[in-house]
Amino acid sequence: MKFIDEFRDKGIAEGLIRKIRKTCTRPIQLMEVCGTHTVAIFRYGIRGLLPEHIRLLSGPGCPVCVTPNKDIDLAIALSRQKDVIIVTFGDMMKVPGSTSSLQKEKAEGRDIRIIYSSLDALKIAKENPERRIVFLAIGFETTSPTIAVAMLQVKEEKIQNLFFLDSQKRVPPALRALLQSKRLGIDGLILPGHVSAILGTKPYQFISKEFGRPAVITGFEPLDILQGIWQLIQQIEENRAAIEIQYRRVVREEGNPTARSKIYEVFEEDEGIWRGLGLIPNSGYRFKESYKWMDAKNFDVEVEPTREHPECLCGEVLQGIKSPLECRLFKRVCHPENPVGPCMVSIEGTCHTYYKFQ
Repeated sequence: MKFIDEFRDKGIAEGLIRKIRKTCTRPIQLMEVCGTHTVAIFRYGIRGLLPEHIRLLSGPGCPVCVTPNKDIDLAIALSRQKDVIIVTFGDMMKVPGSTSSLQKEKAEGRDIRIIYSSLDALKIAKENPERRIVFLAIGFETTSPTIAVAMLQVKEEKIQNLFFLDSQKRVPPALRALLQSKRLGIDGLILPGHVSAILGTKPYQFISKEFGRPAVITGFEPLDILQGIWQLIQQIEENRAAIEIQYRRVVREEGNPTARSKIYEVFEEDEGIWRGLGLIPNSGYRFKESYKWMDAKNFDVEVEPTREHPECLCGEVLQGIKSPLECRLFKRVCHPENPVGPCMVSIEGTCHTYYKFQ
């Protein structure tokens, strides 16, 4: 068992920084895909420790942030149905939809409850058999196995009043979309540790084989991130492109086959809509035939026309094209107490991170 101090050792950090400075001979852009990486990079001042010619871009690594307004608006519309209870993870409460949010709807008397585990939704459904329970199911591959297990449990226990509003996302197809973008020049990717604990390395192989870019699956402590950056720079300087694991104390090459099998018991891959990135093939899920009755999108409910705030740059921030500092609303109008866009809501959101640490 490693103690946390071992991953924050000042001497080792200084050694890694010297290696990075010595090894990197050219301007490069690296993207950290995970919002937790963005937070750690700012918290430990890693950007300021790197040479100026190494630029770190923040990507779409926050599942709350990439959830499209369309799904939020549907959840809000469902919350207004008298027999519906909405259950959701806490981060989604303050995410603004087109004209409202779940937090505002709760203040108006709608029955909206925060849960901490997917299985909490089953408990609420059993306690309220006369109500329809709708779980706003968001997340990346880290969360999807728990949602799938909840659905399997619903079927096993023959619970008839629990439904799922699916807005889950698959990370690898989004990375493909980013690498195909002509507006970004990504030289290497810092890949998410917890997502990769589920996926392993195989789903990322296209990054090196098709796009010729290196990628390193990295942990979240400062030494993890510095080592991951050094590994990327070594590959770039040697003109290599491979998928490497820095976070070996958690991530295996094969990932977690059991968790993946649970996902594909109930879901099939489908297109997904990402805020900022738009429609991406195979980046979401659809219910398998025997689970379609659980799909809350089948409900007959009127949803308001979806619209975005015209001055919010969340979409471009999520792509790494803009930084929050370039948004006119940042800190002036948009802040954690009055988020205009979802990137200011979640603690993993890039705008929230800039607000807290800049």
